[in-house]
Amino acid sequence: MSDRVVIHGLHVATPLYQFIEEQVLPATGVKSAKFWLGFDALVRDLAPQNAALLAERDRLQTAMDLWHKANPGPLRNDKAIKAYRQYLSLIGYLMPEPQNAKVSTKHVDAELAVLAGPQLVVPIMNARYALNAANARWGSLYDALYGTDALSQADGCEIGAAYNPQRGAKVIEYCRHVLDRCVPLKKGSHVDSVAYSVQGGKLVVMLKTGITPLADAQQFVGYQGDAKMPTSMLFKHNGLHLDLQINKAHAIGKTDPAGVADLVLESALSTILDLEDSIAAVDAQDKVLAYSNWLGILQGSLSEDVQKGGKTFKRTLNGDRKYTLPSGKGQAVLHGRSLLFVRNVGHLMTNPAVLYNAVDGSQKEIPEGILDAMITTTCAMVDLQKSKGADLRNSRSGSVYIVKPKMHGPQEVAFADALFGRVEKILGLKPSTVKLGIMDEERRTSVNLMACIAAAKTRVAFINTGFLDRTGDEMHTCMWAGPVMRKGDIKSSVWLGAYEKSNVTVGLQTGLRGRAQIGKGMWAMPDLMADMLKQKIAHPMAGANTAWVPSPTAATLHAMHYHQVNVPALQKKMEKALRKQDAKALRKDSLNQLLQFPVVTPEQAAQWSAQDKQNELDNNAQGILGYVVRWVDQGVGCSKVPDIHGVGLMEDRATLRISSQHIANWLTHGVVTQAQVKATMQRMAAVVDQQNAGDPLYQKMAGNFTTSKAYQAACDLVFKGLQQPSGYTEPLLHAWRLKVKAQA
Repeated sequence: MSDRVVIHGLHVATPLYQFIEEQVLPATGVKSAKFWLGFDALVRDLAPQNAALLAERDRLQTAMDLWHKANPGPLRNDKAIKAYRQYLSLIGYLMPEPQNAKVSTKHVDAELAVLAGPQLVVPIMNARYALNAANARWGSLYDALYGTDALSQADGCEIGAAYNPQRGAKVIEYCRHVLDRCVPLKKGSHVDSVAYSVQGGKLVVMLKTGITPLADAQQFVGYQGDAKMPTSMLFKHNGLHLDLQINKAHAIGKTDPAGVADLVLESALSTILDLEDSIAAVDAQDKVLAYSNWLGILQGSLSEDVQKGGKTFKRTLNGDRKYTLPSGKGQAVLHGRSLLFVRNVGHLMTNPAVLYNAVDGSQKEIPEGILDAMITTTCAMVDLQKSKGADLRNSRSGSVYIVKPKMHGPQEVAFADALFGRVEKILGLKPSTVKLGIMDEERRTSVNLMACIAAAKTRVAFINTGFLDRTGDEMHTCMWAGPVMRKGDIKSSVWLGAYEKSNVTVGLQTGLRGRAQIGKGMWAMPDLMADMLKQKIAHPMAGANTAWVPSPTAATLHAMHYHQVNVPALQKKMEKALRKQDAKALRKDSLNQLLQFPVVTPEQAAQWSAQDKQNELDNNAQGILGYVVRWVDQGVGCSKVPDIHGVGLMEDRATLRISSQHIANWLTHGVVTQAQVKATMQRMAAVVDQQNAGDPLYQKMAGNFTTSKAYQAACDLVFKGLQQPSGYTEPLLHAWRLKVKAQA
């Protein structure tokens, strides 16, 4: 068979065509002729619009560059801010606020609309990660505390190869106090419990000093096993469940006076299976793997062989959890898995998986966002077609959840809305079946967020801050304004604080409470859970009903924050307070702060010491090389990459965008020299080689600077960073990865 199948005006790579014809269409019942005819028309009509939106990005960036060259430096006073705002409005960067921006999204599952809890983001090309994340709806708090630095290892509580009873006792005590905070007893403490039973439809706890019920009997919602000796008791607090498990035959339970073997928390309420920043998908082969995992997980057929403790077992999706109601009559059935989103790519990239006949007669690569929209929505029909009580159902409300990243302003959101409307029409789905997660991670979206939400008000399922991409876009937008601050200083800059606050405020003002998520970004240090527990509570306290975490373990630990903060109640209180304020004045103040780009004057930059600048270069260069070498050489889009101090960080293209744009900016303004950057890149290549010495697939960069495609890609990202669209890394990464694949 030839490399491509020509159908209508589409030239489809054979592996993708076969996947659609042999797996997707039979699974969904969509007729082949209808699918391809609709797909062809979709591409023919919308690809030119996609290109026009990208041209508009370039026009606006050129206009921004002109302003910053003519008006260098930070905005020093109100007069400068006013002039800047007028210019942004004149060029069409800043749009008028819509009169009615209230969302009207319907049929959104409770995990997004009502509940508050952690959210995972995982690369969809890794089946094991995808399954682990989907199953992370429920997690052992015992394991999460015991196996991480969430609890100190001091005073004999070290983590070792063998079980440490002293550390175990510390974990057990901690979890009993969690129960005291979340489901307190009428008198006494869970610490002193010696038995749990169900009597007369109520939970009875025997303490060393006598028996007691819960302070609030309604918090007990079900049990497993016999009422007199239950094996599991289910509690509810702030909308989330806690499962106290009893097993006196268990290694831990047999040492516990009450036989408690574990405390399992409802953890990752939702998961984003990512087709974007955390994967390296550059051709049809890669896209088919990603799409097949999405299809398989929705079908419930995805599985992966896992080796653990010298044994191999097959990992599949967890089923629902069933409990007897307190009365003893009837069942409570709880979802056993995270509610799944799929993150499509943005509007920028194209992919050679499909070529189409352009109006000028040439064949062009399909806009990858259009490809993703058509295929992932079609795959999702397998879930929509499941019966109400079917096993392994994702959405019980009949929706498809798709995150759309890297959109610049309301016109691009409107395009995404129209794109999914067309897809729904082709597939015979009801309008707005597809719900959108709008990533507020580009500057033009942040300053026009209300208009962006209004542009897809029947589809919005979440808005989410993306600090990393947002920072990268900030740097590129203000590239010619002056030297960008050192990265550590950016975290306390004016625009960032305003950005995080504005996201919640605008979300509440547009009616997202009770209809959609308002989310916050990733904790990128999976090994530093003690720090996460201290710091990430700031997200629910800010009124966000979800925030991203890097692992199932982190999800379980972060879940405790949503027991400490009743986010739905807090949002309601914040909403009431907002109604008492002058909304127009509030948004004006917020916008003035959002537009304070993070640059310094040449005089301030001159005060940085040579060591300060070299340290910044070292940090950036090591991060770039450590990530790019895995992306280009091995096709790994997201992994735990050691930083310059050896601390493992979850890196993806967003962090890469920051580091490469930061160096590009400093080169542009003469803070560092090209020779200095080249020397730093070569020195850091040796550091990264050493950090990857244990990887048998790793190819050294040091000493191979003219032959290592990964090293050349990393250098391109820096030295060609000024010319990259919006500072994105994808065009260069894809080009270099395709060269590696072609050579292989």
